Amino acid sequence: MALAFDEFGRPFIILKEQEQKTRLRGLDAQKANIASGKAVARILRTSLGPKGMDKMLQSPDGDVTITNDGATILEQMDVDNQIAKLMVELSRSQDYEIGDGTTGVVVMAGALLEQAERLLERGIHPIRIAEGYELASKIAVDHLEHIAQKFDFGETDLEPLVQTCMTTLSSKIVNRCKRSLAEIAVKAVVAVADLERRDVNLDLIKVEGKVGGKLEDTELVYGIIVDKDMSHPQMPKQIEDAKIAILTCPFEPPKPKTKHKVDIDTVEKFQTLRLQEQKYFDDMVQKCKDVGATLVICQWGFDDEANHLLLHRNLPAVRWVGGVELELIAIATGGRIVPRFQELTSEKLGKAGLVREKSFGTTKDRMIYIEHCANSRAVTIFIRGGNKMMIEETKRSIHDALCVARNLIRNNSIVYGGGSAEISCSVAVEAAADKYPGVEQYAIRAFADALDSVPMALAENSGLQPIETLSAVKSQQIKENNPYCGIDCNDIGTNDMREQNVFETLIGKQQQILLATQVVKMILKIDDVISPSEY
Repeated sequence: MALAFDEFGRPFIILKEQEQKTRLRGLDAQKANIASGKAVARILRTSLGPKGMDKMLQSPDGDVTITNDGATILEQMDVDNQIAKLMVELSRSQDYEIGDGTTGVVVMAGALLEQAERLLERGIHPIRIAEGYELASKIAVDHLEHIAQKFDFGETDLEPLVQTCMTTLSSKIVNRCKRSLAEIAVKAVVAVADLERRDVNLDLIKVEGKVGGKLEDTELVYGIIVDKDMSHPQMPKQIEDAKIAILTCPFEPPKPKTKHKVDIDTVEKFQTLRLQEQKYFDDMVQKCKDVGATLVICQWGFDDEANHLLLHRNLPAVRWVGGVELELIAIATGGRIVPRFQELTSEKLGKAGLVREKSFGTTKDRMIYIEHCANSRAVTIFIRGGNKMMIEETKRSIHDALCVARNLIRNNSIVYGGGSAEISCSVAVEAAADKYPGVEQYAIRAFADALDSVPMALAENSGLQPIETLSAVKSQQIKENNPYCGIDCNDIGTNDMREQNVFETLIGKQQQILLATQVVKMILKIDDVISPSEY
């Protein structure tokens, strides 16, 4: 391709050797699509499991991200190929729906594509392969229901939830603190959960981070933390039994909607204008005082005169607080967001047992803690860490743990991890293949082989001999009729995942199999790739 200009200086593009280019159709297109999907799965394969490796991603503007979260890796990769983009969407779907298992679902899809390629080379039609995969996925999902166990927990007995969150965190950078972080995540979810309806609104959990300190300093605050400080350095740093006015109106004189111009030609006029402006500020502050407010939280800023007046009237204030934070403060304190001073009443004030400003380290970083709120259904997880990358990765890990705890509250069925569920499903699918007389049985057996790819990747990433380890565990499962034997990634000495306390949510595992199968079926049915220039 070359750029040229005509005699009038207008640019045009010369496309060279167009006659030598051929469009991919049929089997060639399917193989090319499979190769693209396998390439993405290969990248994530080494990040699977507790001993999985991390990836360092650099954005175009130089920002560096270190993570082993599948969804984050694919989100930040610059992917051009359309089939590879489907794999990115697959990981994103798993993240949106379940929140965990984003790496495993892509590895599973890559293995299904690899098996499909072998079947295509043997002359089996892609539609028959897709149908076989669909049948096999139903068998696997039903078998997961069969081997799943119910986890009973209550507000006093949260250990089952903590153990499941620890399994999720064991594959992250933060695994040395997985016990404390899992407890924080579970307490946060239970604080905002509606256990009667079995529902959790994760929007009520705010995750805030500040560079400095160590990971062990991460804490759960039953209230809201705002990354702001008091508007004046001489305002009190601690307010007990605070009554909070939450405002979205600015502390400033009203502005006309139309263009205006004020001519001031004498000192008296200027004095009158200044007194009028001061009266506006005075009235605003007085309205807040009259309703009994002891703290003002404002979405907008205010100038030095208003700030000085607030200090003079002993009314502490926080300015430039974001809209989302205002909503959480209103939920936590039981207050109402007030858009106009005229609407401010004592019933609309929020109540908090303690509001304090806290400083960090030797820097001038300060944050406002709003604690002991009237309604503790809004909480904050405050993360500390040595650098920004560590805090961002901890936020992603905490998000996964929160999602797992939420899923268990919605559906308290679990399956055991370490690849045990996949091996058990593989055995069940293999056994069921003989019941199908058609060509689909080849695809069903291929699906069973693909299920083995997850435990094999776990063994490989843990430094074990993958084929020997998988064969031994599968043989043990069949011999003992024990579907809970998996890969001993942490070299504890037992393959029984019940003893190792390695759990995964049933709905997360089922979603992985169903999503991977759907995407692979879609890829197998594409037999022609048409570029925009050919429309």
